[in-house]
Amino acid sequence: MVGTAIEHHAVLHAIEALAAEGFATELLPVGPDGEVDPERFAAAVRNGAILASVAYANNELGTIAPVAELARLARDSGTLFHTDAVQAAVWLPIDAHALGVDLLCLSGHKFGGPKGVGVLYVRDGVPLAPILHGGGQEFGRRSGTENLLGIAGLARALEAAAADRAERAERVRGLRDRLQAGILATISEVRVNGGAAERLPNILNAGFAGLASEELLVRLDLEGVAVSAGSACASGALEPSHVIAALGLEPRWQRGTIRFSLGSATTAAEIEAVLALLPRVVAELRGNTDSRP
Repeated sequence: MVGTAIEHHAVLHAIEALAAEGFATELLPVGPDGEVDPERFAAAVRNGAILASVAYANNELGTIAPVAELARLARDSGTLFHTDAVQAAVWLPIDAHALGVDLLCLSGHKFGGPKGVGVLYVRDGVPLAPILHGGGQEFGRRSGTENLLGIAGLARALEAAAADRAERAERVRGLRDRLQAGILATISEVRVNGGAAERLPNILNAGFAGLASEELLVRLDLEGVAVSAGSACASGALEPSHVIAALGLEPRWQRGTIRFSLGSATTAAEIEAVLALLPRVVAELRGNTDSRP
């Protein structure tokens, strides 16, 4: 089993479980901006890997992996390829055939659907052993009565998300870029994590040297600004996430990392409000009054 060091815990923990059962596993390192190296990936799957899994887009950095290329490399080596497309569904086209993947997963809550319902695409001919037994539902792959209301809600939400995806992505990208440019222009010693790679339009992950993430989180929360130090699924964690650690950054960048997540409802006024208060907050936490470079 091959994965990368920046996969979501839903995948990482599954890989760990396979390793505990005696399967050979390998987590590939990534570049300083979260880039997946296709050559390193090709070398890994050529070692006889049965399955590889690489996220379409990382949930903390927003970096987009070359999934179609990786899927082709896996196929050339006889390796099944799965992509976690949960973070990508709102912002990128999801076409399993065009991507050439064998397996692809989505989660309804990411695009306005009900919580607790998702999608697993399985290419024809891919063997899939059930983990629940007792019935013939889902063509024998998963026993249990289907959540029809949830499934219907997910389908409608996905249709709605796809209908205006390009326009929504362009608008949100403009807001993200305004936020990024404003931060870099008014605050010194800031690193945009993933900034050199292709990214989703809604995520800005930035490291503020000389600060601790928890300090910035608390101060921004008091100002009415909701940010995170990593994945929303680990919002209670204050230590640098495994994703940031995998970038190989100096400790001063790791400790002060914040993820700004924008959405369809984010407004230009909200971005300007953040830019109006953030330099002051950072300066106060750093113990000075001038945050300009």
